[in-house]
Amino acid sequence: MPTTYSISDLAQEFDMTTRAMRFYEDMGLLQPTRSGPGGRNRVYTNRDRARLKLTLRAKRLGLSLTEAKDIIDMYDSPLDTAAQLEKFLAVLAHHQKQLQAQMADLQANMDELEEHQREARALLVKARQKSANKANRVKPAAA
Repeated sequence: MPTTYSISDLAQEFDMTTRAMRFYEDMGLLQPTRSGPGGRNRVYTNRDRARLKLTLRAKRLGLSLTEAKDIIDMYDSPLDTAAQLEKFLAVLAHHQKQLQAQMADLQANMDELEEHQREARALLVKARQKSANKANRVKPAAA
């Protein structure tokens, strides 16, 4: 008999909410069977668990849920594996370019922040020197 999981089992295992699990189901990423009165209970299989694990991995990589679904669905298809891998590599390359652009933007922001810090430190040194010079000039007169 194949291993099955409840929504709570998987939510706990992957440290997520049952609401998120239902959202992934609505997106077509998970396809549990139903059991119990009126089909109220979701029953997940090892296939659903694997799809959830791949979905979360794709999400960590920054892929959208739609991109994740497209990639995961490719592996359920009996189509040519080479075409599936080419599509996967194309999606990853596109995402890599986006991340590189974000890194360049972040580096530009860091460079600008460091420049402002240097300028502020230089102004602080001048302000302290000016304050010290002013204090040295205003000495009480000896009687």
